Amino acid sequence: MISHAEASEKFIADAQRTDWHDETLWFVREKRDKAAMVLREWEALREHASQIKDHTLANLGSYLQAFEAKATANGIHVHWAADAAEHNAIVHQIIAEQGSKVLVKSKSMLTEECHLNDYLASKGIEVVDTDLGERIVQFRKEAPSHIVLPAIHLKKEDVGETFHQHLGTPKGNKDPQFLTEAARQHLRGHFLASDVAITGVNFAIAETGEFVVCTNEGNADMGAHLAKVHIACMGIEKIIPKRADLAVFLRLLARSATGQLITTYSSHFHQPREGQEMHIVLLDNGRTRQLADPKYKNSLKCIRCAACFNTCPVYRRSGGHSYHQPVAGPIGSILAPNIDKKANADLPFASTLCGSCSNVCPVKINIHEQLWFWRQDLMAAGLAPVGKTIGMKLMAFTLAHPAIYRIGGSLLRRFAPLFNSRLNPWYKQREMPEAPKESFQEWYKKR
Repeated sequence: MISHAEASEKFIADAQRTDWHDETLWFVREKRDKAAMVLREWEALREHASQIKDHTLANLGSYLQAFEAKATANGIHVHWAADAAEHNAIVHQIIAEQGSKVLVKSKSMLTEECHLNDYLASKGIEVVDTDLGERIVQFRKEAPSHIVLPAIHLKKEDVGETFHQHLGTPKGNKDPQFLTEAARQHLRGHFLASDVAITGVNFAIAETGEFVVCTNEGNADMGAHLAKVHIACMGIEKIIPKRADLAVFLRLLARSATGQLITTYSSHFHQPREGQEMHIVLLDNGRTRQLADPKYKNSLKCIRCAACFNTCPVYRRSGGHSYHQPVAGPIGSILAPNIDKKANADLPFASTLCGSCSNVCPVKINIHEQLWFWRQDLMAAGLAPVGKTIGMKLMAFTLAHPAIYRIGGSLLRRFAPLFNSRLNPWYKQREMPEAPKESFQEWYKKR
């Protein structure tokens, strides 16, 4: 597995695409700001949501038990999974009991976290992702690069070529409406033929035993309502105490994610319809370990809006695939080391610590502070990137010896002009445009 820095180098090699990616995500960030500022109570909502999450995490066990009891009484089968392997085995067993070989799945970052698609493929079961962005990257055998906008790294020309290869659309057709209709027609048959549908979960309500799925395309509803078996996959941190609390989070989620006032569909699943089976798999996978650490437990407040992605100057310029984890960006960089410190030791360093992520977080997670905490822990454990370790030791040694510091400063002043050489690739990237051939005064006189 290549590091974030190495993967970023590949991404920024295409400067035009990098600029486009940066500008597109900043456009989404600006939409978020406009939608948020319409509400006078925006900051009060953020504070209220943060306090609800604090309370829930402090009483997580009791709320999960209450949810299980209510959901079971509603006719939902509740399963508990300690890790990704157990989660995948439970899902596979449910599917195997139906004898299904093809199923439809709506967007679920938890199933990406567990690598469920690959696991089921190894068992001879085809998973058809029905979210448009997810289906595009699935065709391309790529992972989603963003938790809300899975194909944000692709342009419409890329999608047109992908659909030409896999759906037989006319070569060169890049019209979004045409391509979307082609995807609708392609997916409709899978919806009608599948006996099993998998969805994620945005919120689960302890008070009622129901769960809520938020989408803009309606694909989760289509799959769940047509299938004989509905399997919902949920991280244990998605629980909230009461249905009344849901209003707070629904007002925050869409505004933070895409600048919408609310998602197009906020679907409540309370019990299976007559003749249907409904299952929910509750996954830990390191979450209770994160909960037990006072420095990092706030990360479990996350409602997966991706606002921190859209504002992060590093994510916008390096792309989601550079994080080598299903959940990228700032929040992913504090969740991933908890799962595997060694494999993800580079991610907390993929940040400027500017604090913009914390400023936009709808539940007030102190993301930039947790990134700094992880840096300290990884350095102490000897897991920091080698270059960072050497650099920090050299800096500490230099700052601890004033004479060496003064000599270094003298050498830097002497050789600084070399860093501005036009042979330096960084300098070329930062080069200003050439000055116009005529001055403003000369141009003005010609008018």
